[in-house]
Amino acid sequence: MRATDYRLTAGSLRELSTVGVVCGLSAAYAGMVLTASDFLGRAGEHNGGNVGVVLGIVSSVFILIALFVAALVIGNGVDTVIAGRRKQLELLRLIGASSRQLRSSLVRGVAKVAAIGAGIGLVAGVTLADAARTVMVSRDILPSIRYSYLPPTTVLAAIVVVGVAVGATLVGSRKTLSGAAVVAPKGSMRWLRGTAAVIATGVGALLLGAACLLGEEGSMSGFVVAFLGTATAAVGLLVGAPILVPAMVAGVGRLLGASPAAILARKNSVADPGRTTRSTVGLFIGVTLITTIVAGMRSLQQSIDRWDLTPEQVEENRHVMSMMTWVLVGLILISVLIAAVGFVSTMSLTVIGRTREIGMLRAMGFTARQVRATITLESIALSGTAMVAGLALGVIFGAVGSQSLIGAITPGFPIGLPLGAFVGIVAGTVVLVAIAALPPSRRAVSVTPVDALAVA
Repeated sequence: MRATDYRLTAGSLRELSTVGVVCGLSAAYAGMVLTASDFLGRAGEHNGGNVGVVLGIVSSVFILIALFVAALVIGNGVDTVIAGRRKQLELLRLIGASSRQLRSSLVRGVAKVAAIGAGIGLVAGVTLADAARTVMVSRDILPSIRYSYLPPTTVLAAIVVVGVAVGATLVGSRKTLSGAAVVAPKGSMRWLRGTAAVIATGVGALLLGAACLLGEEGSMSGFVVAFLGTATAAVGLLVGAPILVPAMVAGVGRLLGASPAAILARKNSVADPGRTTRSTVGLFIGVTLITTIVAGMRSLQQSIDRWDLTPEQVEENRHVMSMMTWVLVGLILISVLIAAVGFVSTMSLTVIGRTREIGMLRAMGFTARQVRATITLESIALSGTAMVAGLALGVIFGAVGSQSLIGAITPGFPIGLPLGAFVGIVAGTVVLVAIAALPPSRRAVSVTPVDALAVA
């Protein structure tokens, strides 16, 4: 077996299954959205409109968000796989394999899995969109004109998905497989990161405040400023995430109690700050986006309800707002699903990598119930942090967006608190915790302490 064989680095393609699933979801989403944008745009042009341009812009934004989350998940998954094979990699380096050879083999394996996943996802997404188009044409919802069965943009999107997977792999493995002996001092990098995060978040907050004032004055530029403020503040928070997220996870971990299982879960959840950040940020982005959309629409609905409208107009507005909310949530839901897949995969791989540690705990007196509790509480600390922070930030962004649009014609500052959506997000987090914690914890306690301690 050559040093450039991916099996030496990743073990097997099964270890990289998360990459395939994430690339498949991303390509299916891109294929479905871009195909739908293409045939709706052609139908709009046939009817004399220019809806295709608007749909292209909107779909590109949501696809880019999904790709960003996918990059986080893939980078984290690759880093976790490599961390679990650290001893094997050290042995390969000892017998002469270079870091360049190891990275090259890993990239080949990831590219192969990503291409397979993206190909399957692209076919599935385009097929679903074409089937929906066929149904709409048969029901005279769309005109019977010539449509493209496979728009070129969908193939390009699948290629971009594979490229994102390869890029995320190079980034996620650079520290573990790096052959560099000298690295920048962590203190200086932390200071620069913290300063940049504070500046960007501060500028974003000022822009959000300006958007509210412009909305009160009836300026149409208020929403644009609100969008720029939200984007700037989000960039600041993402830059500062490696500093903020571990501290927040540790804080949530302290609320889990003082039992041995809770203490161990809190320490495990922040043992690798980089992995903690990447696992949490994907979920945080998804929850924030969904909450922003739902809370913003709720704020708009509360404002519109105060207008002097007839009951028929109120009912019509509610129907339109509800439909828009579901469409936007549906577009962003794939990002949440990708983040959830990555979270579950990371928890499973992390537990597998701690087999020897768990065996030692069992040998020292930890019961199977305590081991399961430790893994479950660790999952709660990570996902709970993403949920709480995402809900809080989403409500703020949604309220500011609403105020920037109709602040001049609505008294007060309505804040949307959609309890149904909140319950749904909390319930989804509980389900995610169960999916992420139960299988790996059951696998962990099924190994006897003697066998676990024998793991190299």
